[in-house]
Amino acid sequence: MTSTEDVAGAAEAGPLLRRAGVHVLGVRHHGPGSARSVLAALEELAPDAVVIEGPPELDVLAAHAGDPDLVPPVAGLVYVADEPRRASFYPMADFSPEWVALRWAVARGLPVRFADLPATHAFALASQAEAEGEDAVPPPPRSRARLDPLAVLAETAGYDDPERWWEDAVEHRSATAGSALEAFDAVAEAMAEVRALESEQDPAANPENDRREAAMRRVLREVAAAHEVVAVVCGAYHAPALRQGAWPTKTADARTLAKLPRVKVTATWAPWSAGRLARGSGYGAGVTSPGWYQHLFAAWRDGTDVVAGWLARVARELREEGIDAPPASVVDTVRAAEALAALRSRPSVGLPELTDATTAVLCGGSELPMRLVHERLVVGSDLGSVPERVPQTPLAQDLARQQRAVRLKPSATPQTLVLDLRRENQRARSLLLHRLRLLGVHWGEEVDSTGTGTFRETWELAWEPGLAVAVVEAGLHGTTVLDAATAKVVEEAAGAGDLGALGRLVEQCLVAELPEALPAVVDALAALTVRAHDTLALLRAVEPLARTRRYGDVRGSETERVAGVLRTVTLRACVGLRASAASLDDEAAADLRAAVDSAHRGLALLAGDTAAELGPAWTQALGSVAGDDRVHGSVSGRACRLLLDGGHLDAGEAAARMGRRLSRAAPAPAGAAWLDGFLDGDALLLLHDEVLLGLVDAWVAGVSDEVFEDLLPLLRRTFSRYQPAERRQLGTRLRRGPAAPTAGDALDALVDLETGLPPALAVAALLGIPLRRTPTLQEAPTRQEADA
Repeated sequence: MTSTEDVAGAAEAGPLLRRAGVHVLGVRHHGPGSARSVLAALEELAPDAVVIEGPPELDVLAAHAGDPDLVPPVAGLVYVADEPRRASFYPMADFSPEWVALRWAVARGLPVRFADLPATHAFALASQAEAEGEDAVPPPPRSRARLDPLAVLAETAGYDDPERWWEDAVEHRSATAGSALEAFDAVAEAMAEVRALESEQDPAANPENDRREAAMRRVLREVAAAHEVVAVVCGAYHAPALRQGAWPTKTADARTLAKLPRVKVTATWAPWSAGRLARGSGYGAGVTSPGWYQHLFAAWRDGTDVVAGWLARVARELREEGIDAPPASVVDTVRAAEALAALRSRPSVGLPELTDATTAVLCGGSELPMRLVHERLVVGSDLGSVPERVPQTPLAQDLARQQRAVRLKPSATPQTLVLDLRRENQRARSLLLHRLRLLGVHWGEEVDSTGTGTFRETWELAWEPGLAVAVVEAGLHGTTVLDAATAKVVEEAAGAGDLGALGRLVEQCLVAELPEALPAVVDALAALTVRAHDTLALLRAVEPLARTRRYGDVRGSETERVAGVLRTVTLRACVGLRASAASLDDEAAADLRAAVDSAHRGLALLAGDTAAELGPAWTQALGSVAGDDRVHGSVSGRACRLLLDGGHLDAGEAAARMGRRLSRAAPAPAGAAWLDGFLDGDALLLLHDEVLLGLVDAWVAGVSDEVFEDLLPLLRRTFSRYQPAERRQLGTRLRRGPAAPTAGDALDALVDLETGLPPALAVAALLGIPLRRTPTLQEAPTRQEADA
């Protein structure tokens, strides 16, 4: 078996002469040391053609790799033409060996081919497996070996960590260690030993890997027939199977690939991000520290000091967080990191040594400061870019044009965007974000929204690479963002069976300004309203329709048809409310109570004739629920509170209903539910009404100990909605007891002003004292009259 010394130090023979044949460069995907070695091997070998592991569908993208506007990290995106959701990404960063080889070949005008099982077969096989009932998903482009080859090699070399062994033997291998080609030959021999051991331990066939390697060799035969010297960049595990002397017959490979199913696929470049590389998604991803790898590769490429450059960046980030990082401490950190590498017998300083040294010297032994800068440094925030010259879907091209027009550049770093809708450019930004959200492209999420009626919107933006698939999928609905959003809304309206969902669609048509979609949604809503018998769904549809009606003029939308539908929905909900509130369990009562609150908020927005017509009907419906003791307490109590707040129920009647609901004759759980509904909101009602507070206090004090333990969670939930200051005021008032009478109260008790006023006026007249009667509030002049 090949030893670690063979891999790390196969270099004493000096540079090799250019030799014909296929030369396999086995790498670790996204390894900066592998990328550096690949670059050295390509310069040494000077091949006529380069082959890179990846589906052949990426061949059409190779020519764009020389475009200076194609900035990594990027990913080759391959998707099923008719089902864009079924897609695979093939990410490449600046430090990826595949990207280095691709750029090197394109810069020299050399032909580049990708070799792997074609995606047209891979997706079809996955669909076939799903149809047969297997637990299958779209296939990962690289399969995992059942025996971890790195673990075997690391254990042989005396390492307990496979990644640490690979980094020491390959990634951190000195650039002056000799021939890069001999090092790759040693890696291939080592992997051949591991694969032989794997075959002995588990002789069962691996059809997926067999198909992939057969497809790779098929491409290699084609390229080798036309070119003298061929370089192949692939995962180290595949290196032994791709070496020219180990190829099986052409007939055997053809038999492996015979009669494979097909689907139509399409390929394009898509932006990628450092964060997605770190999350282990996509093709060969799973890099734990892409920011560090980028720094490492850039330092090697540019000839700068790895350790000093990294720690200078760390110190700068710590200072931005308000943590002292003087230059002298940075120098001490450099020395500590180098000493740790020597103690650990590392060939060079790695990220663990740098992190430990930084924690000990710059952070005083605390890990918290490094956590603050981990995302920005170790992971990174790089987001690639793809030029318009690269083939894209029409929708993606239109989106790029609109992003430039509104000056809104995608970024992987989360950012807060505050929009003033009175400004044309910011209103255009709002429309773009709303339309994308309708299309399922969640570039931004609206936060801190106070309703459609404001001229201000706040968005949290973050562009995820996976949104590229969402854009492709949205392209099935239209070629522009506006057309696609309109078509999708119309399609959703035609298939919607829920009034609440249609009501929300109406509102979304308003904020996204989709005038051609609005009539279709309103028609669907009107048709469904006629057939709807679910009062809960009717209630849920009221608020979005009311917001649309109330704030339509803000965005210049015509909402007369919405008003007609709103009228029908509300009146039907009012008629059915009492019947729907009967015989409810706790969960159903909570749903109905939330729907009543939602409808009440919506109707409170209305004005004019619509409010004059719907307001009395809604008040009557609430009254039918509030005054019926057979209705679930949560719903009945909430209806009483809404009537009280609206001035349709006086405090005395509310106190009487509370007393009846909280009497000893009523079950304590039912009383607690009524109280929960009645007290939902702020605490001002209890703070300013001694009678209601006294009733609640007396009821709680009269509950038996056994029942009180069961009611305690509900009571805590009820009062936990209040602010801490409000709870303190309630506690203070209850401890103090009923308020003591004031001097004014005593005077009111002794003097009957109504009886004594006429004689007092007569006496004043006899004495010649001029008196002027104070006008009542209704008789008081207006401010304009007073000014006149």
